[in-house]
Amino acid sequence: MNIIFMGTPDFAVPSLEKLAQSPHNISAVVTQPDKPVGRKQILTPPDVKVCAEKFGIKVLQPETLKSDNSVEELKSFNPDVIVVVAYGKILPKAVLDIPKYGCINVHGSLLPKYRGASPIQSAVLNGDKVTGVTTMYMGEGLDTGDILLSEKTEIGENETSAQLFDRLALSGASLLLKTLDELKSITPVKQDESKAVYTEKITKSMCPIDWKKPAFAIHNQVRGLQTWPVASAKINGRDIKIHSTEICGKSGSPGGIISLDPLTVACGEKSVIIKELQLSGKKRMDSKSFLLGHPLNIGEKFM
Repeated sequence: MNIIFMGTPDFAVPSLEKLAQSPHNISAVVTQPDKPVGRKQILTPPDVKVCAEKFGIKVLQPETLKSDNSVEELKSFNPDVIVVVAYGKILPKAVLDIPKYGCINVHGSLLPKYRGASPIQSAVLNGDKVTGVTTMYMGEGLDTGDILLSEKTEIGENETSAQLFDRLALSGASLLLKTLDELKSITPVKQDESKAVYTEKITKSMCPIDWKKPAFAIHNQVRGLQTWPVASAKINGRDIKIHSTEICGKSGSPGGIISLDPLTVACGEKSVIIKELQLSGKKRMDSKSFLLGHPLNIGEKFM
């Protein structure tokens, strides 16, 4: 098939690599414009652009897909399919109508659950035990198109959204290739709108930990906000990022330190063992190393 690939972040890279190494032809890659990154605001290309250039594929970085010029340029490639993996913008109808066999999206959840911008983080934040990837035809709505194929996977008890992100990126790439190879024999299935769940955009407002919540919820918050924006707390007036925890059966006053070896903090129900944490402006480290330089006492409270 002759394909236009649309994608931007690292989640899309395995799919692009898999396609580039397949018999399919990628005539162009569409990604978002280079953006300033970091404190020095260095202009940085998207991960997909870097990958495409490695394979010698033509890269387009339009500011918008709504202009007549953008639409005509895409039409000039005469694509059989447009593949979209985390492109980051909604495709207008004029673009959806271009390819002979439609636009196919790889989505990091088992649709119709977790439509929208944060399907992977939401599955972890909510403590789900199972998630997966879905390939679907794209429509004008947000992740509302007919499902082509899906693949399930279990979520580990201590698996972070960052770890799950990497796994699903690889699973999605394999499922995409299978979808394209079998496209003419797949019967699309309409999504059940009554089961649709939409996700929120992940923001820093989700970071502060409420220690009155059960350990299960706090552990999921820590896992779900990895590696950005990271769950946070305060102790003795200092800001702390909490990177890794485990659930423990001990109990105590919410937020109170009930053990130093391992560092254990009581929650509204049970407690969490803090395995890795980070003082504001310092490096991430394991709790034993942290306590050597920043001693804490049993009874002190995380806020």
